[in-house]
Amino acid sequence: MLSRLGALLQEAVGAREPSIDLLEAFVEHWKGITNYYIESTDENTPAKKTDIPWRLKQMLDILVYEEKQQAAAGETGPCLEYLLQHKILETLCTLGKAEKLLRLGGTVPGSLTEKEEVQFTTVLCSKIQQDPALLTYILEGKKTIGRKASREATAPLREAASVRDKDRPHIKAPDNGTCGAWASSAQLPAETEEPDGAIGESSLITTLIGLCKSKKGRVALKARENLLLLVSVASQAAATYLVQSSPCCPAIIEYLCQLYQSLPSSLDPADIAALEGISWRLPSAPSDEASFPGKEALAAFLGWFDYCDHLITEAHTVVSDALAKAVAEKLFVEILQPQLLHVSEQSVLMSTALLTVMLRQLRSPALLQEAVAFLLGMDQQPAAPEDSPRTLCTHLIRHCDHLSDEISIATLRLFEELLQKPHEHIVRSLILCHLEGRSYVARGSPEPESYEDTLDLEEDPYFTDSFLDSGFQPSVKPPPAPATNPDGKTAVTEIVNSFLCLVPEEAKTSAFLEETGYDTYVHDAYGLFQECSSRVTPWGWPLAPPPLDPHEPERPFFEGPFLQMLFDRMSRILEQPYSLNLQVTSVLSRLALFPHPLIHEYLLDPYTNLAPGCRSLFSVLVRVIGDLMQRIQRVPQFPGKLLLVRRQLMGQVPGEQLDHQTFLQGVVVLEEFCKELAAIAFVKFPPHGPRLHPSKPPEGHV
Repeated sequence: MLSRLGALLQEAVGAREPSIDLLEAFVEHWKGITNYYIESTDENTPAKKTDIPWRLKQMLDILVYEEKQQAAAGETGPCLEYLLQHKILETLCTLGKAEKLLRLGGTVPGSLTEKEEVQFTTVLCSKIQQDPALLTYILEGKKTIGRKASREATAPLREAASVRDKDRPHIKAPDNGTCGAWASSAQLPAETEEPDGAIGESSLITTLIGLCKSKKGRVALKARENLLLLVSVASQAAATYLVQSSPCCPAIIEYLCQLYQSLPSSLDPADIAALEGISWRLPSAPSDEASFPGKEALAAFLGWFDYCDHLITEAHTVVSDALAKAVAEKLFVEILQPQLLHVSEQSVLMSTALLTVMLRQLRSPALLQEAVAFLLGMDQQPAAPEDSPRTLCTHLIRHCDHLSDEISIATLRLFEELLQKPHEHIVRSLILCHLEGRSYVARGSPEPESYEDTLDLEEDPYFTDSFLDSGFQPSVKPPPAPATNPDGKTAVTEIVNSFLCLVPEEAKTSAFLEETGYDTYVHDAYGLFQECSSRVTPWGWPLAPPPLDPHEPERPFFEGPFLQMLFDRMSRILEQPYSLNLQVTSVLSRLALFPHPLIHEYLLDPYTNLAPGCRSLFSVLVRVIGDLMQRIQRVPQFPGKLLLVRRQLMGQVPGEQLDHQTFLQGVVVLEEFCKELAAIAFVKFPPHGPRLHPSKPPEGHV
């Protein structure tokens, strides 16, 4: 071939001025090769069946001929200069080796070349970040051979193509325009796509996932940073390609599910709840924490979950939504939900504890939306008392009142964590949708003139004659008509004192220990209320409840399954274990902190004129106090035993078993809970009027 070409060229030179421009021919052949990589959409055709080998041979022949012609002059020919200036050899090497490197990378755990592999992926991901159009040249389908290369390879290709027509886009968009200006080559052939997002042979994505699993901390961290660069690509077209035509989402979520399923079934829920500080950048617990069986596996799962949450936060919206939906479908629905509904107590306990920790770590809005939809559903209609447990939320609420105290405590913790997330549907679904309309308030009657009218115990269906005969009246004798603010609302001092005076003196013990605890509760409530207020500010809640229409007929009121469960639990505070009581009151305190006027009225205003048959938090507490006064009579040496139990709970004396210990512990919790509610009412609505965004913590007593 060379001799034949040389003869032709020599003949042409001898006959007349050369009619063939060697540089032009050389460049034209190189354009032919580059155009194939830029414009061709047929990825299944072997290179040997294209004109690439022929063009490469022509370029080689031209270089050889040029070298012979320039040998006498001792100069470098224009074709060789072009080859060197445009780094054609480097480009050809990259085209030939990039795919082989990717297919070899990340497939062998603990490979000796992991450092080099992650460095290679760093270059590729950085270039994609700079130019998202390169994505289709680097990511490939299951059977694609190495002609999708890095930016180092494609830069000269694009440059060469632009020589011919600088105004022509490198890659034309399809007519439908669904994937942006380069999508025509982004679409993988149908026969190379993986069905249902399955993960095929090694690619940049699977290589990165493999390197993310490395036991070498620096390699794993760098691989995760590279994958983060990839999913945060700025182009919507590139993001769409990542979701639709790459194993990105399936590979990430598959590893998450693998880590979850590798957790030992013997994990202690208490160990799960106590493990904190797990970050994707440092996916292991601090070394100074006590070790327990399964700790390493748990830390690995929580670290990767935190990484997924971070990916969803930083990724392009298209990728973010797809990843969040994949987590919800594959982890929440397919794995967690059957465990949450399982008959095995251990399965319920472990899955509930894990879900609680995941909620605690969760930060991304897209994944929070999926978690809320999974746990609560998106139905805005209030539930009826007779509703069957058709939803996961209803099952979880029933778990809060389970025969197993451990399951009840674990599920209450889950709801408490949920109530701290910045999503309005949580509060609306659990509480507000049942309070809207204020059907818990008596209609058709004038506002009461005194507190006696608002709290007529003889007409309250929740109280009995024995309650009124128990000696209760002197302790909480209703005060005169409550003071009101100019807007007609009950003054906060009246509300605070109602809670502080609710527990009779003979059942109080904090005064004997020279500490009332109220100041501490005010300080804590102030910080929690500030945090809660800042979280709900974007929701635009009203400052006052809507006015009642006295002519509107009364409607049956149902507090909703969540409040119903909490009130039922609260009514049994004197019979339940101490740890369970702490969790019930903790959830109620979280609810009371929300700065919504309906929540404040229903949970914190003792002077609300309740409709017949309705109960509020205060009415439940009053009934508990009545039960308390009756039980006191049956406990010998009640004051001394109560004080001893309080000191035991504070760790001042050894914890020995006493008669009526559960009851006595319940009395202590009741006293503290009433002080906590008083403190919350004070910081929410101080004496000078409603304050949703306090500027400094209040001081002193009311």
